Amino acid sequence: MTPDPTPASTQSAQGYLDDPRNEQVLVHVNGRYVPRHEAVVSVFDSGFVLGDGVWEGLRLVNGHLISLDAHLDRLFEGATSIALDIGLTRAQVAQAIRDTLAKNGMHDGAHVRLMVTRGTKRTPNQDPRFVIGPATVVIVAEYKTPKPESKARGLKLFTSTFRTSGPDVFDLRLNSHSRLNLIQALIQAIHAGADEALMLDPRGFVASCNSTNFFIVRGGELWTSTGAYSFKGITQKNVIDAWRAAGGTARECDFTLAQVYAADEAFVTGTLGGVTPVVQVDGRVIGAGAPGPVSARASALYLAAVTRPAA
Repeated sequence: MTPDPTPASTQSAQGYLDDPRNEQVLVHVNGRYVPRHEAVVSVFDSGFVLGDGVWEGLRLVNGHLISLDAHLDRLFEGATSIALDIGLTRAQVAQAIRDTLAKNGMHDGAHVRLMVTRGTKRTPNQDPRFVIGPATVVIVAEYKTPKPESKARGLKLFTSTFRTSGPDVFDLRLNSHSRLNLIQALIQAIHAGADEALMLDPRGFVASCNSTNFFIVRGGELWTSTGAYSFKGITQKNVIDAWRAAGGTARECDFTLAQVYAADEAFVTGTLGGVTPVVQVDGRVIGAGAPGPVSARASALYLAAVTRPAA
């Protein structure tokens, strides 16, 4: 029997505390609200058959959906680029998200996964012309609090042999359901005893992690990739904007693993975890080997920026 590659002690950038309330959540499935164990789609659904669809992850903090407009921009841009008709206006999608939260009585500490696929097909094949119905729209809202030990201890990364891709191969700016190469990278990292995979671009420069964006700290500056070969995260942008607004320098540039190993600090960014420190890459201790002050300040500035009431 194959051993479980994900022991309970392993941390994750996507890890969260168990919450029994999630067993009772209602899931939005094409306009209906059903208990989670009844939330199903057809085996002929385009998303199940081939990963043909786009998605967004959003966070609810004190009644506020962080960066809702930016998430909707990315959702509709992605859908348009693959000729997917969501079947709902932007306002209707936003209202469906709010309705899902209201149905579950959620006001804080929730994570929303919005998933849209091309819809049900006549037969399981690649051709989108075999779709016989409207798009499938699913909204899952759950109570998710990031594991505090991940931030307190910091993450360990492993540089995967799987590379990110350019837009001529697979455009990672599309928040597509197709994520197999990123999952392969994560599996490789897990088997190497790490928490998350660090991925290089085809030229050998650092791109991102498998599910998060990656930053290093050098001389008080934040460095992150250009996005030419990685997804452009909304949390990544919020961190950059907050750091610059506070007078700091944040660079979107090419950098190498050698520069990562010699960094003062490192951290990853994502919707669920916000800013999570990184303390080790490929067995190399980063900086002091513990979450550092610059990462903590980046986190504080980010949280203050995204939770500030609108003017």
